[in-house]
Amino acid sequence: MAFAAVGAVIAPRSTAQAAPAAPATKVVHAAPHGSGKACTPARPCSPQAARDAARTIGGRDVRIELADGTYEMSEPLVLGAADSGRDGHTVTWNAAPGAHPVLSGGRALTGWDKSADGTWTADVPEGITPRQLFVDGERAQRARGAACAASTCDATKTGMTGATATGIAKWTRPTGAEAVIRVRWRDYHCRITGVEGDNLTFAQPCWTNSTSGTDRTGPAWDSTAVDSARYSGVAFFENARELLDRPGEFVWDAENRTVTYLPRKGEDMRRARVLTPATEHLMVIDGAHDLRVQGIGFAHAAYGQPSTDEGYAGTQAGLTLTGATGPVDHAGRHYTKPSAALTVRGGRHVTVTGAEFTHLGGAGVILEAGTKESSVTRSRFTDLSSGAVYVGDTEPKPDAELAGERNTVAYNTIRRTGVEYTDAVGVWAGYEAGLSIDHNTLDDLPYSGISVGWGWNQPEAQKSVLRDNRITDNRITNVMRVEHTQHDGGAIYTQGAQPGTVVSGNYINRSAYGNTERDGNGIYLDEQSSYIRVEGNVITRVGYKWVSNWADYGIQNHATGNWTDTDTPVLTGTGSTMEDNHTKLDRLPADALAVAARAGARPTPAEQLRPDLARTGTASQSSTDGAAPAANATDGDTSTDTRTLSEPGAWWQVDLGEARHVGQIEVWNNASMATADFDVRLARTADFSDATTTTVHVTGRALRPTLLDTDAEARYIRIKLTGTGRVALAHVLVHPART
Repeated sequence: MAFAAVGAVIAPRSTAQAAPAAPATKVVHAAPHGSGKACTPARPCSPQAARDAARTIGGRDVRIELADGTYEMSEPLVLGAADSGRDGHTVTWNAAPGAHPVLSGGRALTGWDKSADGTWTADVPEGITPRQLFVDGERAQRARGAACAASTCDATKTGMTGATATGIAKWTRPTGAEAVIRVRWRDYHCRITGVEGDNLTFAQPCWTNSTSGTDRTGPAWDSTAVDSARYSGVAFFENARELLDRPGEFVWDAENRTVTYLPRKGEDMRRARVLTPATEHLMVIDGAHDLRVQGIGFAHAAYGQPSTDEGYAGTQAGLTLTGATGPVDHAGRHYTKPSAALTVRGGRHVTVTGAEFTHLGGAGVILEAGTKESSVTRSRFTDLSSGAVYVGDTEPKPDAELAGERNTVAYNTIRRTGVEYTDAVGVWAGYEAGLSIDHNTLDDLPYSGISVGWGWNQPEAQKSVLRDNRITDNRITNVMRVEHTQHDGGAIYTQGAQPGTVVSGNYINRSAYGNTERDGNGIYLDEQSSYIRVEGNVITRVGYKWVSNWADYGIQNHATGNWTDTDTPVLTGTGSTMEDNHTKLDRLPADALAVAARAGARPTPAEQLRPDLARTGTASQSSTDGAAPAANATDGDTSTDTRTLSEPGAWWQVDLGEARHVGQIEVWNNASMATADFDVRLARTADFSDATTTTVHVTGRALRPTLLDTDAEARYIRIKLTGTGRVALAHVLVHPART
């Protein structure tokens, strides 16, 4: 008998069977001009055929790969429950390796004819209403005119005066034009339907829904309708042939079904690629689960409602009031969201990632109707007529299956949205629970950046499903842009009682900066915002309050450990606190710079504050009215004001203590925006008689702030009226020249 060698190891024979290998992912191939049902790399099919093929595959992950190119969508790609991942698997719609597929709702306009006046005209196919036009990838602007003050264009419940003074009464086709009106946080677009003498009438129900007294708009105390005291006039009329006078403008003529365009320099309409959005929805995911959309582009989706008689009767954040009748609704339960290129309804575990949304007539993505545990991540949104991402709905107490829960919006880049509907916000959320809005970058927006919550303290909304939301580590810059005249918002805006909600680690820079009135905020805990913790945010260069909690029925909010360059009154809300905040800074410390740099979709250095030479100076003024001393303008706080008596040549000044090289002066007007038409004088001597004295004149009201770049050696800086009135200031900063 043979024996094993000493030390040898004899392994026992295993009786266990090897685990079966997981089935490989099944790949289905689609291409812009695919056909048939093979769906192979050599014989790709259409997206619709790829969807149908994927439905027959079970027991494995499925990936539908879209080849490079533009997919012209005459109708949306609809994915339902049958298109879900099954038995723990996932269905993924994604770009093929190295490809950049784009679902497009655009239609090309061709056959352009040139007129003697330099304009070009093309016919438009039936069924298309060009509201936007993109020429070689650049958005054109509907031809628009000048503003019309309320004294001329006086709005009432039935219409408006001003047809004669504006020249509209003599237009060839005034009924193709629209009035665009902005009142505080609202934006209205209504089409003219008739001209009789000096009076204009407008499409219905658009006009009625834009006026007061419907009992369908909220809050009940709202005074921002077109016929309210807040109305200051028409921002502009648009879409009339008589207004077509600037390169890059176009006009849609519905009667003749033509578009007329005035080219920009260098554009050749015989070779240009001109697209107009025609298809409203590009992808609709309805009732699906375990579905992933990755690396796909969405472009040129339309938004049809504003071109109908419904128009655009803005309510807040891009939602509108629609319908000629409806229930009494002071809490916005029945407002209408804009259309979106991609809509998810009742989704579960739906992921949208690495997508690009651009050149849209409406919004980017909507997650609604009880979508849960779904996300929009690492995507880019730019050049959108409305907002980027809408999450949730407006019903405060939805049935469980319709409640939005545990959704995520993270690591997205959102720039230049709200291009046409300037009341839209970057990211909007209604009545959501467990929502995470994290590490997004938002820049160049006309109104608020992120808005979470709804209801305005109306009785039906005081107790809702809102709770445990997180707005964290976002970078929000250049929002509430003053040229769009949308007021009363903030970089981060909240509504409603939402226990467990946290706003932390965000970097906010320039919200309502350069504003025309005192109402733009950094973090705005509006109305009944309650139980919210505001912690560790960096907030600079804000037109009014870095954190605002004005309503006493907003309760138990807490702001702590934040960094800001101003101060603010204490939180008004009952039981609310402010503690351990770092305020009145003129330089951000290292820990604040680190927080700001980490915020956003990718690490980006913060904009450091500039030193303020006026802080250590001595302020004085020609006279003092009440408890408003000159030093209030150098206390580092934009919420305290100086005030002189009304007198000829009233002045305020600061003595820096010694001559300094001054590079910039910031003049912040007071709460009532009283200071107007003044000289800013810089001198070495107290009598301003030295030969190096510099004078800069400011016409009209100072802003918040008016920025004046200088290059002067000066010890004394004086702000002096050129006429009679008051000098009243919230803040004056004197920055040294950059070295």
